[in-house]
Amino acid sequence: MATEFTAFPREISGSSASRRLRLTAKVPGIVYGGEAKPEMIELDHNALWHGLKKEDFHSSILTMTVGAAKSQVLLRDVQYHPFKQLIQHIDFLRVEAHKPIQMKVPVHFVNQDISPAVKQASAIVNHVISDVEITCLPKDLPRFIEVDLQTLTAGGSIHASDVTLPTGVTLVFHGRNKDVVFATASLVAEEAAPAEGGAPAEVAASKQKAPAAAAAGAAGAKPAAKPPAKKK
Repeated sequence: MATEFTAFPREISGSSASRRLRLTAKVPGIVYGGEAKPEMIELDHNALWHGLKKEDFHSSILTMTVGAAKSQVLLRDVQYHPFKQLIQHIDFLRVEAHKPIQMKVPVHFVNQDISPAVKQASAIVNHVISDVEITCLPKDLPRFIEVDLQTLTAGGSIHASDVTLPTGVTLVFHGRNKDVVFATASLVAEEAAPAEGGAPAEVAASKQKAPAAAAAGAAGAKPAAKPPAKKK
């Protein structure tokens, strides 16, 4: 279900007006796109701050209520204060059902623990990206893209073109088909293998040396000196 939020009409624009608005715990924003004119809005800062912590708020179609009107929008941009936990401005794009949209959605990795890379080789799995850019109609927009790691092996990788996509969804490539995830052999496993292989030989050698050393020590040992006799 689409995430819902409430916005309010904003009458005055400009940097001074926006600054005064932020002092009242409000965030200035704008809604654009479609056939309607851009609409200036304001939102409650605390409610928006908590909403932005949710993954769906960034990758789902949102239902925005302004007065009695409801519309479908996408989050397009958020501007934060350089060092304070404050939202400075927010942009939304109106969604039109018949027009494709292009946006980034999060990637969820599954079955990593049962992959041969982890279960058999104790490899280190590196998640190269956390989201992918896709294009689709609004009705086909997925909340996330799932990447199955069940067949990932040590030294192997999964490319963007290998990812199974929902119906109607296309990946957007920017010049190259990059890795989504790859697995590298664990250094601990590589170092442990020769050590374990050499241990029996070293133990056997030490056992062979031990009796010889004991015998040599016994042969070369001098008898203990007797204490001098007492004078009568």
